[in-house]
Amino acid sequence: MTDPTTIVLVGNPAWANALTSALPPHIQLRHYTQRARYVANLTDHRAALVLIDGQADDWPFYTTAAKSNNATRRVPLIVVTADEITRADALTHGADLALSPDDLLADVPSLIAQHARVADAAQQQQLLTECDQPLPPLAVQGVEKFNNREFYPQHDLFEEQWVETDGPVRDLYRAVLQVGVAYYQIERGNHRGALKMLLRAVQWLEPLPDVCQTINVKQLREDAYAVRAELERTDPADIDTFDMSLLKPVQRV
Repeated sequence: MTDPTTIVLVGNPAWANALTSALPPHIQLRHYTQRARYVANLTDHRAALVLIDGQADDWPFYTTAAKSNNATRRVPLIVVTADEITRADALTHGADLALSPDDLLADVPSLIAQHARVADAAQQQQLLTECDQPLPPLAVQGVEKFNNREFYPQHDLFEEQWVETDGPVRDLYRAVLQVGVAYYQIERGNHRGALKMLLRAVQWLEPLPDVCQTINVKQLREDAYAVRAELERTDPADIDTFDMSLLKPVQRV
């Protein structure tokens, strides 16, 4: 059974109930009304589409914050308002589309099918096939560097492997690379850079199967999320006290 597609509604628009009633059964709706952890939640919930109430005064924050962050800038975002001037302004703030409530509700399933960022079934199958293959030599070396805590050299090896790979399994190399770079930033005392990189890595880690080319992706996800959670609890000024034992090696199975 496939996971439901997550649509995020930002704000408390008058058309919220009509939207909910029009959603297809495979769609999961999440409702955001707070700025706190907005971008992090979009990433963690794997939002396929964001709908923002353009009548709210703070719609520019939600639009710009999502589109200016590398972790969420690819997520399609629609600002919905009856005001024509706001709709035009929304496009300059980075919205992919600006609609009136009537246009939004005219055919919600078709709108979602056309704009939501959903993985292609054929590409998913190709990823599974590629994940059954052996880990390439460059990536093997990258894992060795990672596990020796040589987090900067692992970046170069995985980046080279990523460039040489055309199929969807290249996201595996990008995921490990970004986790390693986050660990490197922790060692350098760069709290903000580490947190930013771990947030970016989620979009590549989440769609991968639990094991891909012998890499234990499930364990890597859990380790990276534990590091991120600890970073979020740690004051940036106290980064030098971070528990380095949380920076665990990449496991192979």
